[in-house]
Amino acid sequence: MAVRLVGFYDAKTNKYYVFITNHLDWSEKTIADIYKQRWQVELFFKWIKQNLKIKAFMGNTDNAVMTQVWVVLCVYLILAYLKFQARISQSLQQMSRLIHLDLFAKRDLIQLFRPPPDLQIASPQLGLLFSLKN
Repeated sequence: MAVRLVGFYDAKTNKYYVFITNHLDWSEKTIADIYKQRWQVELFFKWIKQNLKIKAFMGNTDNAVMTQVWVVLCVYLILAYLKFQARISQSLQQMSRLIHLDLFAKRDLIQLFRPPPDLQIASPQLGLLFSLKN
């Protein structure tokens, strides 16, 4: 199989890039643009793994991967919107952990991220213990 060494100078970054390709008839600019887009895809999946906590894909078909990515992106966007609207100070990762810990608790989602109020009322159980001693 014939391959070609392609060099491309990017004036914006002032860097020279070298690529190896088997597309012998494509221009240097086209090859560089394709690799640039491919790098954006790599960065996107790196971001997904780091921020959305996808350790592994549950399936290997296009549909399975895309479904899992879309679900995780929807969850991320909902959390980001909630953080913005409610002016929540925790990071998205902290918010995700709190939701994970209280996943089945029946609670208002906004209240989950608010600090608990100062509890000055004694517990009813403690009151019962004190009344039994008197």
